[in-house]
Amino acid sequence: EAAFRAGAGKVTIATIASLAVPLGLAMPECGIVPLAEADGQIVDGAERVADLAGHHDAVVIGPAMDDADAADALLTTLLPILSPAQPLLLDAAALRAAARHGAALCARDGATILTPHEGEMASLIGEHRDQVTADRHRAVEIAANRFGATVMMKGQTSLLRHGYVQLAYAGGGIGLATGGSGDVLAGLVGALAARGMEPLHATAWGIWLHGEAGRRLAETVGPLGYLARELLPLIPGLMRGV
Repeated sequence: EAAFRAGAGKVTIATIASLAVPLGLAMPECGIVPLAEADGQIVDGAERVADLAGHHDAVVIGPAMDDADAADALLTTLLPILSPAQPLLLDAAALRAAARHGAALCARDGATILTPHEGEMASLIGEHRDQVTADRHRAVEIAANRFGATVMMKGQTSLLRHGYVQLAYAGGGIGLATGGSGDVLAGLVGALAARGMEPLHATAWGIWLHGEAGRRLAETVGPLGYLARELLPLIPGLMRGV
């Protein structure tokens, strides 16, 4: 839904087969592609996803996945097939698997977007979380250089790095730590990239839209207690306003 709200004309969800019908009922606007599963994880789905990706302008991998090994298997097959210029956003379990694919991600020449929180960043760069927390700017720079990617690290102040450019965003508020909020952000950034924005610009605008929606809900609902899905109806109005 976040991708639709940010202007994606079509959205396809590839997910485990047992969720295909419930998701189709919940989101009839989406195309739903069922994939083989084992223990609730995608198996043998990479070639099908790669085929789908050829008909889409951007790919987001990771939301709702919690098994890094399953994500690793997906990336192992998918990365050599994807167009190196196609925007690819990695989140959640895909981030925990990304460290095993540094060379392949670097070869994508900047078309990859990584959106870790501090714990996922620690996995990405092979450090303890305490080291990441102690110097967040250094961690983001290391990840951006190592993976040749646009890297956004979530937190009270979100940091964004691409090449020599580093930006920071301290808006939004603590309420954005609610479950599902990061998935909303991934959908926003993925849609903006699909619409033709460069990864840095797509991520920066996604961060702002996400944060500003949170700030407005903090004013109307309260600083805590609003839901991630309540961010979504605010997005088209915010986009119109800028």
